[in-house]
Amino acid sequence: MSESYKVVRKFKDTKHNGHVYEVGETYPAEGQKTTKARVKQLSTTNNKYGKVFIEPINYEKE
Repeated sequence: MSESYKVVRKFKDTKHNGHVYEVGETYPAEGQKTTKARVKQLSTTNNKYGKVFIEPINYEKE
């Protein structure tokens, strides 16, 4: 996946060796890979916490 996401709620990613993502950071971290399923889980409330953790970074075209 080449799209980047912004962290909107701090979380520890068990899929990235326990990496802690802070608010404002980019997901996935440099050198890490993710899947569409994982992005969907983190960007919706469809996870065990019922919280959104990341949102797409929208690059404005001028």
